[in-house]
Amino acid sequence: MQISRRNFLLSGSLALAGTALMPRSLSAMAKAKDVLSIQLYSVRADMKQDPLGTLKKVAEMGYKNVEHANYINRKFYGWTAQEFKKVLADLGLSMPSGHTVMGKQHWDADKKDFTDAWKYTVEDAAVLGQKFVISPWLDESLRQNIDDFLRYMEVFNKSGELCKKSGMKFGYHNHDFEFSQQLNGQKVFDLILQNTDPTLVAQQLDIGNMYHAGGIALDIIKKYPNRFELMHVKDEIKTAGKGEMGGHGGGYESTVLGKGIIPIKEIIEIGKKSGGTKYFVIEQESYQGISPLDCIQQDYAVMKKYGFK
Repeated sequence: MQISRRNFLLSGSLALAGTALMPRSLSAMAKAKDVLSIQLYSVRADMKQDPLGTLKKVAEMGYKNVEHANYINRKFYGWTAQEFKKVLADLGLSMPSGHTVMGKQHWDADKKDFTDAWKYTVEDAAVLGQKFVISPWLDESLRQNIDDFLRYMEVFNKSGELCKKSGMKFGYHNHDFEFSQQLNGQKVFDLILQNTDPTLVAQQLDIGNMYHAGGIALDIIKKYPNRFELMHVKDEIKTAGKGEMGGHGGGYESTVLGKGIIPIKEIIEIGKKSGGTKYFVIEQESYQGISPLDCIQQDYAVMKKYGFK
């Protein structure tokens, strides 16, 4: 349930008075907890072969939250929204966020409205209890010139308005091109942050993807405080191939947390302290010969050492 700004302000003085009388332990419990999830793209092959069995293993590892990366024809990994909600609930899992690309085909410029396909996406996300509907890509056709780009940032904001009606927030997840491509002398990433309403559009900062194009997560969080409600926690190592980002940056691929060159713990701490980050999502896309399930189990163990549960 969302609380309006007006009601929040009206109840503010009472809340402060109550906090003063509240025992310290209860006051601490009242604070919002950090949420740890696993991006299911990390185990995409396993999810394709045996989605239920894979989700059971994920839950057995200790994960309590997942983030999807598969929504096709109104189904999540082959289940309807209601079915998938039950599957997750039966395993003790929740899904605060999910990835579905919002593209050109989802906005009718003549009608100035979203197509049914995107409305269904938001509707189904709400059924599952998501807090964030994250688009993890911005098509090249939408970033060819500054005018088209800025028009689509307005669509981002309108998607935020649509999601808000269902008690959710729209979000965007970066790759590497946002840091290598410029429009009118400005990086695409800066333009996204400067032209989206933070009350409507959340940013999910992928701390590994940006490295491929020279982006430094610590610097980005310092530059844009309180803009990153979500974070993809990822580590990177040098590789002989083109890397996960193909021709964009190349030379790097993800690895088990703590085995690469990203200062993960430091980034997490600054994210908590000044980035506004509460939702931390583990993602690993390359495995160096280890099974994906073993990798995410090791990733979880590292995050537990950092204080996550």
